[in-house]
Amino acid sequence: MRLSELKTGEKGVIVKVLGHGGFRKRIVEMGFIKGKTVEVVLNAPLRDPIKYRVLGYEISLRRQEAEMIEVVSEQEAREQSVGLDYHKGVSEDIHLSDEEMKRIALGKRRTINVALVGNPNCGKTSLFNIASGSHEHVGNYSGVTVDAKEGYFDFQGYHFRIVDLPGTYSLSAYSPEEIYVRRHIIDETPDIIINVVDASNLERNLYLTTQLIDMNVRMVIALNMFDELEASGNTLDYLKLSELIGVPMVPTVCRTSKGVDTLFHVIIGMYEGGDFLGKDGKIRPDILNDLRNWHKEYVPDHDYGSHKEEHEHPNGFFRHIHINHGPELERSIDEVKRIISVNENIRHKYSTRFLAIKLLENDKELEKMVADLPNGQDILNVRDKEEQRLRNSIGEDSEQAITDAKYGFISGALKETYVDNHMDRERTTRVIDSIVTHRIWGYPIFFLFLYIMFQATFVLGEYPMQGIEWLVDALGGLIRNNMAEGPLKDMLVDGIIGGVGGVIVFLPNILILYFFISLMEDSGYMARAAFIMDKIMHKMGLHGKSFIPLIMGFGCNVPAIMASRTIENRKSRLITMLITPLMSCSARLPIYLVLVGAFFPHNASLVMLAIYAIGILLAVLMARLFSRFLVKGDDTPFVMELPPYRLPTSKSIFRHTWEKGAQYLRKMGGIIMVASIVIWALGYYPSHDSYSTVAEQQENSYIGMIGKAIEPVIEPLGFDWKLGVGILSGVGAKELVVSTLGILYTDDAEADAASLGERIPITPLVAFCYMVFVLIYFPCIATLAAIKGESGSWKWGLFTAAYTTVLAWIVAFVVHQVGGVLL
Repeated sequence: MRLSELKTGEKGVIVKVLGHGGFRKRIVEMGFIKGKTVEVVLNAPLRDPIKYRVLGYEISLRRQEAEMIEVVSEQEAREQSVGLDYHKGVSEDIHLSDEEMKRIALGKRRTINVALVGNPNCGKTSLFNIASGSHEHVGNYSGVTVDAKEGYFDFQGYHFRIVDLPGTYSLSAYSPEEIYVRRHIIDETPDIIINVVDASNLERNLYLTTQLIDMNVRMVIALNMFDELEASGNTLDYLKLSELIGVPMVPTVCRTSKGVDTLFHVIIGMYEGGDFLGKDGKIRPDILNDLRNWHKEYVPDHDYGSHKEEHEHPNGFFRHIHINHGPELERSIDEVKRIISVNENIRHKYSTRFLAIKLLENDKELEKMVADLPNGQDILNVRDKEEQRLRNSIGEDSEQAITDAKYGFISGALKETYVDNHMDRERTTRVIDSIVTHRIWGYPIFFLFLYIMFQATFVLGEYPMQGIEWLVDALGGLIRNNMAEGPLKDMLVDGIIGGVGGVIVFLPNILILYFFISLMEDSGYMARAAFIMDKIMHKMGLHGKSFIPLIMGFGCNVPAIMASRTIENRKSRLITMLITPLMSCSARLPIYLVLVGAFFPHNASLVMLAIYAIGILLAVLMARLFSRFLVKGDDTPFVMELPPYRLPTSKSIFRHTWEKGAQYLRKMGGIIMVASIVIWALGYYPSHDSYSTVAEQQENSYIGMIGKAIEPVIEPLGFDWKLGVGILSGVGAKELVVSTLGILYTDDAEADAASLGERIPITPLVAFCYMVFVLIYFPCIATLAAIKGESGSWKWGLFTAAYTTVLAWIVAFVVHQVGGVLL
């Protein structure tokens, strides 16, 4: 609860003071100290300001300032004292002393809010998973985290709330993830920020660190992938670097959890003490020993060098510093900062120095915010004046000058602390890149990888699939032979086992497909695929980054559409969302396996590759059309990180693969089972006993009526009403197509002995047309919801449903007509 929420006459105990450092210092000096009781004395007529009593004094605060103070109210304390749920009633008769409320408040204060901030591919999500015990996806390419993930864990008597923010290279307002991260830091006010830095790429990663320093936030640096730094033969005096930038650094290897405990020890120390200096002004020995002990354990022969004694007691080791941008820039920063500081309500939430720097960088989002201030136009006028002065004095614009100054600071700090032993650690990456990104061989290698993926999915998956199919048939036979005739038996055998069992047999194939996708992501090859496809993407009116969501669409369209938010340009982002459903997701795979196995057994992999290729070609065509006629906008430069190749760990690969498999199984017990029962019931009723054959019964059932109603529309494609019903059911989830066909095609005496594909009486041409139609038509409901969520409007979701269905009919019709002539 925030102090501003207390009513007149109510008491609370202060848990923590949030907000910016300068504001926090002033509030604490006024007596608003953790553990102290505060009482609301009076609300002004307009409910602002509010008078409080604390430490025997009466002090007025504006409501906006009171919102930055977290308290435990008497009501919350009562609920905690009796151990009841927050939403349940608690007797007002329970009396709590000030000491009891203080104890509860201090207990609540042991909740530490932590935000993970860092460049893409620096290991943030690995740290999040290690700390919170979660299993968020980790990939070796930019944009894996497309939203904030939240986790909780307990450590050393403290409760941590940890938020994994999207990877970002800076805190500018250029890309959606940059804006998201900056807003989270400002609006949510984390107690501590963990700046995760790739130790093998310090210069680039520390640029974001300098911007966090400008924000004046409490921060610890997790120097991640420290093993790669040392394997390269290079050395880093991270204690000295910590001293230079005023931020504690802890070496970590999040992949193996090395150093993570020490990291959170340091965070607790910073949270409780604000810094790590003892009363004598020197770094506390326990903190220094924690850092040393970890390093001795990890690198036993490490030599701290000739400066060992200097590191024993570095005065002011962890302190807030300002990045020195040079005299001319600092003069401009101070001038803009001075006029911003007139607005008292801004100072408690923002670092005025950070605002001044961002305005000099022409940050459009903050310009809009400043323009609404009472003296907003004056601030912008001063900024413009200083920009012109800088151009005249240093000969370049302020934005470039600030960037150069920050990199100059980083370069100077690394010059004193980092030794490059010139070992060619990038040689392996360069050799592999010379092959897989070759202008001639790059494309064949990529399509060869896809072919191997489909071949393995079909061939290797067939053996366990046959075993699961035998178990499903055995279970169906057991129930059929031992239960009395009636609707319950028919529902179990034909509805649940026939529907769910018809889909669950493809679990091995799904696992193999996700294994290859995870391998491509974790190794770093995914980013190379985007690199070689950028020119093609550009001709489509898209960005090279669009290729990653499209490839992710082979797994599932929903996270693929969510991943499109990492594309800076709105035009490319929207077009990517609109064409992603044309990427054949894993839910369609069971349909292909049924029909390919039955009608194209000798060319299974080639037919599968052809289906996926049709989806890709249609995506290219539609993207070009949308770019030219539907979505207008300017192109943005192609800037994308190519991370070093890393050997994926078996633990990571198999965990990601199994998590997708578990998700598939949960679908079986949820929507697939319910839908299978509904489809069975529609095919069973009405008047089940009045027809002599199963085929006759189905044709006159409710589902038969529905199928007959749409049959004229799909008949030109070669589909009968049963195939039409399968298409309708796939609107909910594409797996339902197989379960529906499994229920409907049970009308012959040899159904038990034949596979589903063999029970469908169609030609190979119609089977191919059906696969093409399923590939293209109406995305599942979850995909439409994702498009709505990312585009902000149902208009684009409904448009996608309409255009894909029309396109599916046209393409299937053309294939059927041309195939009929040629065959």
